[in-house]
Amino acid sequence: MTTTAAPTTRSKPHFDNGPLIKSIVTVAGTLMTIAIAVALFKFLTGLAPDDGRYRNIAIAIHIVTVLPCVPLGAYLLLSTKGTKLHKMLGKIWVSLMVVTAIAITFVRGGSDFSWIHIFVPITLLGAWQVVRTARKGDLASHRRNITRMYLGALMIPGLFAFLPSRLMGMWLFG
Repeated sequence: MTTTAAPTTRSKPHFDNGPLIKSIVTVAGTLMTIAIAVALFKFLTGLAPDDGRYRNIAIAIHIVTVLPCVPLGAYLLLSTKGTKLHKMLGKIWVSLMVVTAIAITFVRGGSDFSWIHIFVPITLLGAWQVVRTARKGDLASHRRNITRMYLGALMIPGLFAFLPSRLMGMWLFG
């Protein structure tokens, strides 16, 4: 009597975050994107106070590079992984995050740092880990690193950017 083994089922590698993380990314990314859009609208239409901080070249570079990271990062975390588009946009996102982290170190002349500057090395280390794990093909670590970078190095300091005394907060609430 011949027996046939049951076909083995291979589980597909898990490239995506679970429903809880996806929900957090969706809510955080959406709310932060809306806050950014409203703040920019108010600033560009003259409805927000103008204290001129954005004229500092380091702040201008930081604003121009960090603001697209919010919706782009959410899109990358929620969309199909591994496509050519995902890889290209991912490289752009990581590059923007690195530039924004470096730019913010020069806001006060590159020598006077506050507690929020702790996110600079966190961002740079996160970017290195994201690229390293992607190149190694360690997609589970890549996913964890990029999610931590998005939520920890972008969303947390992003919340502080909307305090009323900070530029984005002044534009949004002023």
